[in-house]
Amino acid sequence: MRIQLATVPGDPARPNEDWAATALPASGLGGLLVVLDGVTPLPGNGDCVHDVPWFTARLGGALTELSASRQDMTLTEVLAESIRRTADAHRDTCDLSHPRTPQATVVLARWGAAELEYLVLSDSALLLESADGTVRAVLDDRLDRVPRASLADDATADLLVRNKEGGFFTAAADPSVAARAVTGREPLAGVRALAALTDGATRWVDTFREGSWADCVALIRKAGPEGLIERVRECEGAGAGRGFLGRAKRHDDATVLVAEL
Repeated sequence: MRIQLATVPGDPARPNEDWAATALPASGLGGLLVVLDGVTPLPGNGDCVHDVPWFTARLGGALTELSASRQDMTLTEVLAESIRRTADAHRDTCDLSHPRTPQATVVLARWGAAELEYLVLSDSALLLESADGTVRAVLDDRLDRVPRASLADDATADLLVRNKEGGFFTAAADPSVAARAVTGREPLAGVRALAALTDGATRWVDTFREGSWADCVALIRKAGPEGLIERVRECEGAGAGRGFLGRAKRHDDATVLVAEL
């Protein structure tokens, strides 16, 4: 098994709000990966004394611990309990009802001797490469299906579509959103590799249209996770002033975690 990780902040002057971890049991059978993309705060984000890196570290730590130690829990249950634990850690000091309370997108994958289990919530991605080289992207595309008018300004998005029915969902303070995640299971024998990417890295495919998801996996295999992020930065620089990114940040935190099984 080979595991590679790269994570680069969108702005060196700001903390990286992505979070990633992997764990392998001492038996050598199985493993897991966790990737979070913290939602960058805006002015007036409610009464929370904690920053996004604090939140992603707490949530990511809980996800890693429970995914590894509680094989009896599904990943949906793991996410719900991790959100609950993280909320309990600051509900006495912070306003968790605010729509912009600290939150994150989630990718989880866990595998044993025979099966891979996965979960994706919001706009990070999990890529599964089969034994024959076919690549399937596991995506939660709710944000893409939200009418652009509803995202015209951040206040409107918070009121109408963020963690709302008919909108999109992130891991914040409500454990019930875990049931909204895209989940599934695959026979492990049919999976050659898997890669978790935050949306700062998926831009190579879904924003700049430089290649397919299969091309993305091939690029990672050739140039490593760092190589993919470098290509994204090149595209961002070349796209300056050409409207590629719309309302998105010019440079976003980018994380790529790959496991070749």
